[in-house]
Amino acid sequence: MNRQQLNKKALGLPADPGVYLMKNAAGDIIYVGKAKALKKRVVQYFRAGAVHDIKVERMVENTADFDYIVTRSEFEALVLECSLIKQHRPKYNILLKDDKGYSYIRISADDIPVISAEKRMADDGAQYLGPFTSSFAVTNAVEEARRIFRLPDCGRAFPSAQTNRRPCLNHFIGRCSAPCAGKIGLEEYRESVSQAIAFLKGGSAATRKDMEAQMLEAAETLDFERAARLRDKIAAIDKIRAKQAVICSGVGRADVFALVLGAGKPGEKSGKACFAVLRFTEGKLTDSENFVIDSPSDSAAAAGELLRGYYLLRTGGIPPKIVYDGDVEDKELLEQWLSASAGRRVRILRPARGALAGAAELCRSNAAEKLAGSTGRTAREAAALDELARLLGLPSPPAVIEAYDISHTSGSQNVAGMVVFKDGSPHKAAYKRFIIKGFSGQDDYASMAEVVERRLQRYESEKGQNDGFGRLPDLILLDGGSGQLGSVLPVLKNAGLDIPVFGMVKDSRHKTRAIAADGGEIALGAQRRAYTLVSQIQEEAHRFAVAFHRSRRKAAALAGTLTNIEGVGPAKARALLKHFKTMKALENAGEAQLAEAPGIGKKLAAVIYTALHSA
Repeated sequence: MNRQQLNKKALGLPADPGVYLMKNAAGDIIYVGKAKALKKRVVQYFRAGAVHDIKVERMVENTADFDYIVTRSEFEALVLECSLIKQHRPKYNILLKDDKGYSYIRISADDIPVISAEKRMADDGAQYLGPFTSSFAVTNAVEEARRIFRLPDCGRAFPSAQTNRRPCLNHFIGRCSAPCAGKIGLEEYRESVSQAIAFLKGGSAATRKDMEAQMLEAAETLDFERAARLRDKIAAIDKIRAKQAVICSGVGRADVFALVLGAGKPGEKSGKACFAVLRFTEGKLTDSENFVIDSPSDSAAAAGELLRGYYLLRTGGIPPKIVYDGDVEDKELLEQWLSASAGRRVRILRPARGALAGAAELCRSNAAEKLAGSTGRTAREAAALDELARLLGLPSPPAVIEAYDISHTSGSQNVAGMVVFKDGSPHKAAYKRFIIKGFSGQDDYASMAEVVERRLQRYESEKGQNDGFGRLPDLILLDGGSGQLGSVLPVLKNAGLDIPVFGMVKDSRHKTRAIAADGGEIALGAQRRAYTLVSQIQEEAHRFAVAFHRSRRKAAALAGTLTNIEGVGPAKARALLKHFKTMKALENAGEAQLAEAPGIGKKLAAVIYTALHSA
């Protein structure tokens, strides 16, 4: 079926809850979705003029037919959807590519064993612990064991008889017992390795209890050196546990998620996004995963689908708390399904403060870092643009931002500056200057309207170019409040353009205070990254406009000086300044050079030369 035929079939669906199954030309199920009302949901895919994000558009293009199953409730539809996804694993449901292999802890079979984290087992005679699903957890555990038991992490070979070797820096800072240099006996080192293996198998609490018993036994038998070594290792375990408690205190057992959207590059339909999770167990960070996906058009719907997909495909249990710093579509239904799957209550939380909010911010920072690595932007820029988009309610982070400011002196030399920020950084090649032409005097509102209107008119003549006026911005920011905003909104409406536009409001100290929106103000105080970015944009727009105004005012003053010379009017003064660029170059010019300027003959050149060089 073509899209028109599919739309006709969808119009015949019932308005009941249920599940729909999209199929390709071969009859394979490529997508499973649930709906509160089947007809309303499925028609959205195939109606004429429908706009979808990249994933949905690809799915629709490959859909040749669909089936549906009616259910008694939306919750039944959700349960059935999850069951069918797990059974068929449709191509367009599996957003999270599970490319994580298993990880292992390796203990080498050498005389001096070495503990390391490995991605795969090898037939090398070594002892392997695992497999483990989390490489993050394995790497952290091995690093902790090395630190506590002072085990080597270098690539040196450790012959037991070599005692004249100089140890590396790790030995001198207390991180390694230097078996390569004979600084520790073989039996003592093997005991440390055995303790480290017990630590990795049983955890810090069990290992600490066992080592404490060994320490007391050593003290009773007057083996004070061994007791002191065990005491130091117990202290190292306590230090790491205390550090973990400080970092993760109050989180408990929880999975913390973040979805950070990336701005699309020029020519792309949409950008990328990163879905990240940090998994905490007993307040300790035990796993971390990041998935770079196509940026969704609806963040709340994507969050619901991503969470369902994550717990469908992952093992290791569902925690009692799932933290997500944003809206989740069908949150109550999802909580009900997760609770039924876990056999106890599961809550999806959006914390505003406290330890969980701190963990959510940490997860968002990790997602921004991962996204920055895949898009070429810095983590700071990616996080700031994502935060600004969420603050302003934009569908995606703005890749190109234009900002405008007006500058004048009591209505004279009225000018404007347009600055451009691309991917969160100044793009100076696209900056533009404007001289206000529509009126004289002081009227910031009319000036702003004129400038934006002229900029949009230039777009029509330069459309298609990537820089300058040839590309429309994703966001327009105006220096000012509701007045400037009210003057520009009709300009955009008359042009038939739907570009988000906001004002940048300053406080009494000329610092950015808030964002002016159509109908009120949006506070910036709690949005640290967005505040920093908007402040930078506002300051840059002001600097650029003021610099242009000052250059115009200086030129006007110089032109006024020239008009005092007999035979030189305003037009000739401007011609001279344009020809020589600066007053200094004009003063250094000879009569022959002056005569070369437009409209200046030999006779007038002599008069000008005499006037400029008369004491």
